[in-house]
Amino acid sequence: MNAKSFNRRHQRGMTLIEILIAMGISLFLLGGLFTIVGNTRRVYGAQNQMAQLLDDERMAMTMISDVIQNSGYFPNPTIYTAAGLFPAVGAFTTVGQSIVGTHPSTAAPGDTITLRFATASGDGMINCTGGTNTSGAPALYTNKFSIDAAGNLACSLNGAAATPLVSGLTNLQILYGVKTDFSLNNGAVDSYLTASEMLVAANWANVICVKITLTFANPLYNAVTPGLNIPQTISFTRVVGVMRDTGVTT
Repeated sequence: MNAKSFNRRHQRGMTLIEILIAMGISLFLLGGLFTIVGNTRRVYGAQNQMAQLLDDERMAMTMISDVIQNSGYFPNPTIYTAAGLFPAVGAFTTVGQSIVGTHPSTAAPGDTITLRFATASGDGMINCTGGTNTSGAPALYTNKFSIDAAGNLACSLNGAAATPLVSGLTNLQILYGVKTDFSLNNGAVDSYLTASEMLVAANWANVICVKITLTFANPLYNAVTPGLNIPQTISFTRVVGVMRDTGVTT
């Protein structure tokens, strides 16, 4: 065998079968890679959506909780009184009343709650739109929370048009923790009532805490493929004490 024949035999290219096998292996590996990348993107997107939902929940709960806690507050009790600052007007049927609400018969978009408190100028107490009193004189804030038609937690301050605060909600439920049995002088809640169950004015005067349930649309729910056992909504609940009425009775 001469050198020319030997080199030609060992320099020949790949056969068609070898090329097809190599392409098949490459396509299989690429398919696996694309699947991994797609799954990673879906997981990352889902995590971002849930993180945004939790941020919205915290913001909404913080806003409504802070105002509920401030309900009935007024500065300098040596000068001012609840009776003087909180007259019976509109939905507030009793002098000194600082909380009132509604409970519609239909489920969505749910309840409303209206709360009053007074602030001194510069004391830093925040109303439901995020503002504070810088007027140079005491100010009365009436804050009404509700869910608007667009699914926003919204607040109307002093009767003005409602300002959207947090989006993505489907329902707001409010229960009022009240004391109805005064045979025990312990200052403890013995009933949680809806606004429609607060049948007597004394109940509104005896609200000790408020139980809030905010229901959000689940960003991971897919109406096209509902069989994945993913709930359509997610609810968050918090019990908030009214600063004026919480504490230990001795």
